[in-house]
Amino acid sequence: MNAHVFPGQGAQFVGMGLDLYEKYPIAQEMFAQANDILGFSITDIMFEGTVEDLKQTKVTQPAIFLHSVILSKVMGEDFKPDSVAGHSLGEFSALVANCTLSFENGLQLVSRRAMAMQKACELKPGTMAVVLGLDDATVEKACAEISGVVVPANYNCPGQLVISGEVDAINEACIQLKEAGARRAMALPVGGAFHSPLMEPAGEELAAAIEEATFNDPKCPIYQNVSTTAVTDPSEIKKNLIAQLTAPVKWTQSVQNMSKDGTSKFIEVGPGKVLQGLVKKIAPDVETFAAETQ
Repeated sequence: MNAHVFPGQGAQFVGMGLDLYEKYPIAQEMFAQANDILGFSITDIMFEGTVEDLKQTKVTQPAIFLHSVILSKVMGEDFKPDSVAGHSLGEFSALVANCTLSFENGLQLVSRRAMAMQKACELKPGTMAVVLGLDDATVEKACAEISGVVVPANYNCPGQLVISGEVDAINEACIQLKEAGARRAMALPVGGAFHSPLMEPAGEELAAAIEEATFNDPKCPIYQNVSTTAVTDPSEIKKNLIAQLTAPVKWTQSVQNMSKDGTSKFIEVGPGKVLQGLVKKIAPDVETFAAETQ
């Protein structure tokens, strides 16, 4: 069986999507529709903007979503997933790809999510750090023993876990984790403490938007970040999507479960190759590919 997987924030690059726009009429239509929905020309920023332009929260998340979803559309007959999954933001791309969400609803939710997260970052400043070379249990134990908010945020692959929380707590955690034997424990250049309790202010706004949106029965299961198992019930998908804001991204566990369930081929749909690398570290026996257009 094959799974199509969709990347999250950090996969953006200057000029992203321009090749799709120039080659495919459906891409031109979808990008034009996106400009109308968002109320600004995201195509100008994606195609001609700078690295700094692309780092704006209101731009980054919709840009990655657009690149991924449009790429899945122009794959044609090659896009026949037995299951889908997405890393954090990528979960929204996956839900459009498997027809749970319409393109319009998906983009509107991603935009609302980005704005809500930005507000939460301003309300409760925080940061994130990557920890390399320690097992998950050691990192979890260290986080639990530190005063202040610091929690596991992204279980990316064995030996790579991202933590999230208050700045002082993250700094203290990095010191303690290095003493515990981490090969690296360093702060990341991010604008907030994503996937932590500091995102709670964004939860209510996103929950309201998700409840308003139409969720259809998916064409194939999605392995969600929160549950890590195959989900097909729209009400459960909604619940997991809301919880994802403050809960960790369990990518390691999701890929492990997909592999156990018979997935032997993972195709990354979107900018970058990060997920292919993570998947190979989690499940060395599976095959990984980048999406190819027709």
